[in-house]
Amino acid sequence: MTANPLVRVRRAVPADAAQIAAFNGALALESEDHRLDPETVLRGVRALLEDASKGFYVVAESAGRLVGQSLVTYEWSDWRNGMMWWFGSVYVDPQFRGYGVFKSIHDRIVDEARAAGVVQLRLYVWKTNDRAKTTYSRLGWTDAGYDVLEREP
Repeated sequence: MTANPLVRVRRAVPADAAQIAAFNGALALESEDHRLDPETVLRGVRALLEDASKGFYVVAESAGRLVGQSLVTYEWSDWRNGMMWWFGSVYVDPQFRGYGVFKSIHDRIVDEARAAGVVQLRLYVWKTNDRAKTTYSRLGWTDAGYDVLEREP
């Protein structure tokens, strides 16, 4: 892993919840022009941070403040007989973009995935988020050939 000397990368803790929730709101607005309900997002972040079976966040901090994040959630693959990890809620404070913050977060997650025996890493990206797609491509990600569909239960 190539560490960014400007940031310290670590697993998130409950005290990080408010900033993570704020980043999630900023991410939704910036990438999808979608406003999230801040209280719902904060409850969702806290629920994950209190229950490791749901996943975890990796955060980057600089001078004591959070400057980036990524969520990791889990999916069992019967085709691969192993666990896949999904990247989500990827966000870097605009003032810290272009300095390798996400690469540091990414590399930390990849290292943890290898150590945990994860068989595949996946992520989804908003179809018009070309900046993110370029970043992911530089880090070795390729189009998996799937379309993501959704619906309410």
